[in-house]
Amino acid sequence: MSRIVMKFGGTSVADLDRIRIVAQRVRHQIAQGDEVAVVVSAMAGATNQLIAWCQSLSPLHDAREYDAVVATGEQVTCGLLAIALQALGIEARSFLGWQVPVVTDGAHGTARIQAIDAQKMNDCLAAGQVPVMAGFQGIGPDHRVTTLGRGGSDTSAVALAAAIGADRCDIYTDVDGVYTTDPRITARAQRMDRIAYEEMLELASVGAKVLQTRSVELAMKQRVRVQVLSSFGTPDDPGPGTLLVDEDEIVEKEIVTGIAYSRDEAKVTVKRVPDRPGVAACIFGPLADAHVNVDMIVQNVSDDGTTDMTFTLGSAELPRAIASLEAARGAIGYTRLITDKDVVKISVVGVGMRSHAGVASTMFRTLADKGINIQVISTSEIKVSVLVAEEYTELAVRALHTAYGLDGA
Repeated sequence: MSRIVMKFGGTSVADLDRIRIVAQRVRHQIAQGDEVAVVVSAMAGATNQLIAWCQSLSPLHDAREYDAVVATGEQVTCGLLAIALQALGIEARSFLGWQVPVVTDGAHGTARIQAIDAQKMNDCLAAGQVPVMAGFQGIGPDHRVTTLGRGGSDTSAVALAAAIGADRCDIYTDVDGVYTTDPRITARAQRMDRIAYEEMLELASVGAKVLQTRSVELAMKQRVRVQVLSSFGTPDDPGPGTLLVDEDEIVEKEIVTGIAYSRDEAKVTVKRVPDRPGVAACIFGPLADAHVNVDMIVQNVSDDGTTDMTFTLGSAELPRAIASLEAARGAIGYTRLITDKDVVKISVVGVGMRSHAGVASTMFRTLADKGINIQVISTSEIKVSVLVAEEYTELAVRALHTAYGLDGA
C-alpha cells in the first residue's frame, strides 16, 4: 500500500462534471490499494473573480480582508468534492486550512507554511477515509485565515505530503507534464519524462506556470517525489506525466532544458538617486517592508553623482511598490519614478549550463538576429534571464527554442 496525495487545480474542478471526474479518479487510485489524501484549488476563474472584487473596492485593500474573501473559493470545492466522493460510496471529509491546522506566518496574501499538524489527516486515513483539504490557505499567528499566494495549492499539497509521509504527490493540471516550453507558443515543444528539482525550481520562478515556485522548493527540501499529470485523461489512465527527481537521477543532462517566459512583470526605474552608500537599502528596504518581491536589478551610475535604479517585480505588486517608494521619497531623494508594464521576462534554464560555456552568448546573438532589444539581464548558475518588450514574446521563445536544439522532430 502506498500513501498518495492527489492535488487538483482549478481546471480540474472547473464545474460539477469535472468534480465528478476527479472523484472517479480518486476512487480508481483507492482501488489500487493506496491511501489517498486530496488537496483542491478553487474552481477555474473563481479566485480571479474574488480578487477583482477586492481590487474594485480598493486597490490598496487590507490584506487580512483580502484573505478572508479569496480563501472562500477552495472552501467550496473541497466541500463539493467530499460530497461527490460520498456519492460514490467513499467515506470522505473536507478540511479547511484552519481545521487541519496549516499554521503559517502572518504575511497575509503571501503567507508561508510553518507547520502542519498531521494528526487529523492521519486519523482519517487510518479510518479508511479520504481527507479533502482546501489548498492555498492556512491560519496565521493572529488566528485569522491566511492565503499562500497564487498557485499556493501546489505548496499546500507538497507540504501535506511531507507532513503525512506520503510516497508521492501527484499534481493534476491542464497539461500532461512539463514541456521544454509553452506548447501553445510552439508545437515543437517536447514533454520531459523527468526533470531535476533545481531545473523545475528555476523554470517555475521565471514564469513556467505548471508548478508554483515554493512547492518545488519545498519538494526539493523535503525530498517529496512529485509527479505532474493531466487531469483530462481517463480516470484510470492520466498518461505518463513528468516526474521531479534529484539531478543525479538524470544520466544525460541537456545544456538547456527549457525556455520560460513571464508576462506578469513590471519594470520600475527610480531616476536620479544620489549615488551614496546605503541608497539601495533606502529603496529596497521599504519595498521589503511592504512585502514586495523584487527580481531583476540594474544600477546605472552617471557622472553627475546620481544613479538610476531599475528593477522588476510582479505587475500585481506595482501599486504597492509605487505607494511604498512615494512614501519614502524624502529618504531616497529621487526625482521621479518611471514604470512600464509592457515587458516580458524570457529565461533559458538547464543544469548542463554548469559545465558548458556560451549559453548566454547564444541567447544574446539569437535575440539580436531577430531585432529584439534586451532591457535587463540577470543570471544564475543554471539560468539566464532577459527583459524585453512584451510584443516580442512569441518570437523570442520560438527563436530560442530552436537555437538550443529543443525542437522536436
